[in-house]
Amino acid sequence: MKNIVLTGFMATGKTTVGRKVATTMSFGFIDTDKMIEKMANMTVPDIFDKYGEEYFRKLERAAVKKVARLKNFVIATGGGVVLNPSNIVQLRKNGVVICFKARPEIILRNIGKNKERPLLMVDNPEGKVKELLKEREPFYKFTDYTIDVSDMTIDEVAEEVIRAYIRFKRR
Repeated sequence: MKNIVLTGFMATGKTTVGRKVATTMSFGFIDTDKMIEKMANMTVPDIFDKYGEEYFRKLERAAVKKVARLKNFVIATGGGVVLNPSNIVQLRKNGVVICFKARPEIILRNIGKNKERPLLMVDNPEGKVKELLKEREPFYKFTDYTIDVSDMTIDEVAEEVIRAYIRFKRR
């Protein structure tokens, strides 16, 4: 049995949906950002503040190598995990990689006043979201499935993830 790997931009519901899918399928659940926080013994924003994005991405690669070896897990990845193509290669070895996408206004609504998004601590968060989406779009194409979650409920997204996983397993 393979893992279900959820990737996509921040605030598209990877962790929330991932927990639901894991429960429904009796899989384990792991969030790579939480794993990185444990490795570093500090929050993601603190890692960015103190050591920068490059250091965070190094920790992220180490976390991906670990979780890629798991079996029967739903793995929620950080929004930038796709920026290093070797991360996706690792995750695909033992999993189906499903990308969540959403319109910028949905992402901003989901983020709300959350201060845990270091890349959005700028004067124009909407502009930054659009810029990052455009920058990451080519990387998201290397996933196995894409689900536009913009107009879906958490339950609908979870059901679609499970359907995609079953279709992938039949290949």
